[in-house]
Amino acid sequence: MASSAGWLKGKVKAVTSGDTLVIMALNPDKTGIPREKTITLSSLMAPRLARRDGVDEPFAWYSREFLRQLCLGEEVVFKVDYVIKSIGRDFGSVFLAKSNDNVAKLVVSQGWAKVREPQSQPTGPRQGQQKQIVEVSPYLEELLSLEEKAKTEGLGCWTKVPGAAEESIRCLPPNNNFDAMSLLAENKGQPMEAIVEQVRDGSTLGVYLLPEFQFVRVFVAGTRAPSMKSSHGTKETVAVAEAFALESKFFTEARVLNRDVHIVLQGVDKFRNLIWSVYYPDGESEKDLGLELVENGYAKYVESSANLMEEDAKKQLKAAELEAKKSKLRMWTNYVPPATGSKPIHDKNFTGKVVEVVSGDCIIVADDSLPSGSPLAERRVNLSSIWFPKMHNPRRDEKPAPYAREAKELLRTRLIGSQVSVQLEYSRKAGQGGAMDFGSVFVKAVEKDASGQVGGNVAELMVARGLGTVVKHRDFEERSHYYDALLAAESRAIAGKKGIHSSKEAPVMHTRDLTTEPAKKASEFLPFLQRNRKIPAIVEYVLSGHRFKLFLPKETCSIAFSFSGVRCPRREEPFSDEAIAVMRRKIMQREVEIEVESVDKTGTFLGTLWESGTNMSIALVGAGLAKYTPFGNSDRILDAHLLEQAQKSAKQQKLKIWENYDQGQEVSKKQKKVLNVVVTEILDSGKFYVQTTEDQTTASIQQQLASLNLQESDPVTDTDFKPTKGDIVLAQFSADNSWNRAMIVNAPRAAVESSQDEYEVFYIDYGNQEVVPFSQLRPLDSSLATAPGLAQLCSLAYVKEKLLKGREPDQLLW
Repeated sequence: MASSAGWLKGKVKAVTSGDTLVIMALNPDKTGIPREKTITLSSLMAPRLARRDGVDEPFAWYSREFLRQLCLGEEVVFKVDYVIKSIGRDFGSVFLAKSNDNVAKLVVSQGWAKVREPQSQPTGPRQGQQKQIVEVSPYLEELLSLEEKAKTEGLGCWTKVPGAAEESIRCLPPNNNFDAMSLLAENKGQPMEAIVEQVRDGSTLGVYLLPEFQFVRVFVAGTRAPSMKSSHGTKETVAVAEAFALESKFFTEARVLNRDVHIVLQGVDKFRNLIWSVYYPDGESEKDLGLELVENGYAKYVESSANLMEEDAKKQLKAAELEAKKSKLRMWTNYVPPATGSKPIHDKNFTGKVVEVVSGDCIIVADDSLPSGSPLAERRVNLSSIWFPKMHNPRRDEKPAPYAREAKELLRTRLIGSQVSVQLEYSRKAGQGGAMDFGSVFVKAVEKDASGQVGGNVAELMVARGLGTVVKHRDFEERSHYYDALLAAESRAIAGKKGIHSSKEAPVMHTRDLTTEPAKKASEFLPFLQRNRKIPAIVEYVLSGHRFKLFLPKETCSIAFSFSGVRCPRREEPFSDEAIAVMRRKIMQREVEIEVESVDKTGTFLGTLWESGTNMSIALVGAGLAKYTPFGNSDRILDAHLLEQAQKSAKQQKLKIWENYDQGQEVSKKQKKVLNVVVTEILDSGKFYVQTTEDQTTASIQQQLASLNLQESDPVTDTDFKPTKGDIVLAQFSADNSWNRAMIVNAPRAAVESSQDEYEVFYIDYGNQEVVPFSQLRPLDSSLATAPGLAQLCSLAYVKEKLLKGREPDQLLW
C-alpha cells in the first residue's frame, strides 16, 4: 500500500460489520495477491451481527448495510490511529477517495454507530474488563457533535418510532433444520437473490438467501477451484493450499464477497451438495462467476456438476477450459496436452466439382486448379467433426447401417456435379502412413431447414436432417471451425426427433446385386430389361472409361454395364486415366438412362447410356478417348452411324488415342450375316422378338418341353413351390394352353393363399407377356431353367422411330 505521512491508499474488499472494513492494496505483491488490512473505525461502536443460529443486536444489519453500500469496492485513503494488541485490532480513520468524506462521520451522522468515549474503551475480550485509554479518534469532538445531532433527529439507531428496534432484529434460521431437497423442488432453475458472506475457496461460497437469511453452502456449477486444505498435526492445524488456491480464492473474493448476487439452483450432486450458478453485477450487466473462473485458469471444468446445467452453458464452460489450457493460464501453466493424432491445416482452401459421394461424411472433389487428367486432381474430403452411419461392403455380405443409404443419397442429390468451396481444417493419420483430410464444404445451392435458418455448410444441413451426429472431441483435438453451428443443428434434430434420433425404425431397402452373382443370373434377367426401351439408372461406380456399375431404382438391383461396341484403353495404357476421369466428372453418381441390347459371358450388360439426353459413348469416341469396334452385327448398336462419324472426326483431328493415326494404313471391312428367323412378338418403335430356325438349341428345348409329364394337381398343395420375382418357371399360355418357359415379372407380396392369385410372367422363348393364375404355374427343372431364352430382341436398322408412328404392328411385317 502506498504511504504518505502515514496515510495509505487501498480498495474496500469487504465490510464485516457496521464499523469494520477489510481494505486491500491497489496493486498486488510478488505473490500476485494484494496485501490487506482489517480496520475498525476509531472511536465507533456499531451494533453486533449475530453468528449463525443467533440473534442480532438491534439495527446491526442496517448498520452493516449502510457501510457496505457506502464503501464496498470503493477506493479509500486510511490511516491507523492506534492498535489494541490485546484484542489484535487496528483502529483508524478512513476517507473515500472520490469525495474525501470521512467514513466515520458519515456513519455517525446517519445514526448507525455510537461514539465510544475514552473511559468506556474495552481492552479485553470479556465484558467488564475496561481500562482508561488515551487513544481516541483525532476527529472525536466532531463525531460526538454529529452523534448528538443524530439523536435529536431520531436517525438510525436513535429512531423514536415505537417497535422499530424490535423489527430490526434478525433471528437467523438454524442450519440443522434446513431441507435442501425441498429448496430444490421449489426453486430449481429459478434465480434467487443472495448476499455472499464467506468464500471458502474459489468455487465454494457461503451465502444468505434473501429475505429469509437462510445460510447455505454454494458449490459453483461445473467448476472446481484448487482447495485450501488443512494438515492436522499433533499440536496444531496447518493450512496447506493447492497451487493457485490463494489466487483463485482472492479472484472470487474480489468479485462477490459481501456483494449482492443472483444464484440459480441447478441440482444436487451425489453427495447431496447443492449446485448453483452464480451471477455477480459488473456495471450494467451480470457475469457468470463459474465461467470467469474457468476462463482465467482459476478452476477446472467438472463434468458431473456441469451435466446439471443447460446444454449451451455447459458447452461454453467446456470451451473456456480448453482455451485456458491452450493459453496455459495459471493452474494450467505446466499442462501438457495429450496426443490426438490430428494436425491443423492452415490456408489450404480450394474450389472444385463434386465427382463422387463415398458416404454421408466423405466426398471426392475435382480440384479446379489441377488438370482433369491428373491423378492428384481428385481430392478426398471428409466432413469435419461429424459421424454418419456407414455403408459397409456388400461383397463381404455387410448390410448398410440404418440411415446410411439415406445420408449418402441426400448428399448425392445435393452435391453431385455441383461447384463447391472446401475449407480444409485438419488431418489425421490413416493406414500405411497416409493421412485423411477433414474440412467444411460449402455449396451455393442451399435451402432452409426446419428452423428457418439458411446455411451453405453441407455438414450442418446433414446433421439438421438427423442423418448424422456431431463427434464429441477430446481436449486439444482438432475440430470443425463451425463446431458450435453443428452442435446447434444436432440439438434441433434431436428436439425434432429426426432421422437417427427418431423412435421409429429406419426404412429398409432390399436390393439385389447382380455383379456379385453368377453370370447366368444376368442372362436370365436380360429379357426383362430388353422389354423396356429406356431404363432409369444411377451410376454407382466408373470401373473404366466404358464399363460401369449401375443401380436400377425401379428394379432395385445393381448391374454391370458396358458401352456396346466401344472400348477405352486398358489400365496403364495411354489415356486410360483421362478416359476414367472424364467419365467420372460427367456421369459418376448421376441419373442416366440406358437401353440394354445384350449380355456378355461375364454377366455384363451391353447397350447405350444417355446423360441429360447425350449419348455418352458418342461423346467418348468423339473426344478420342475410345474406339468404336462393333462385334458381329453392328445394326443392333443404336446410333452406330453417329459413332462411326464421331470416330472419323477424332481420327481426322488426331485426338488422344489417334495422335499417331495414319489413314493410309487403315483397312475397313464389314461383314454381314444373314439369319433365318421366325418373328414371335412385335413391339412398338420398330422392335420385335425372333427365334432362329437353324439353331439346334431351339429344337432341343422344344423337344424337352414336349416330353414333360405335367401333373394336373393344384400347385397350392406343393409347399416347396413358392415362385418369386426373377424365377424361371413353366407357365400355361392362355391362347393355346401350351406350357412354356417364363420368368416371373411381378408376384403377390403376401404368401400364396389361393390358386387364383395372379402372377405376371414373361415368356423367355417368345417375348410376349401376360398375367396368369397360380394354378397355371409349375416348377421347372434346373437344366431347362438355366438355358438362355430363345427369344432375341431386334430392331429395324436405319429406321427412325418417328417414321413408325401411326402404323399397325402387322404393317411392319413386309
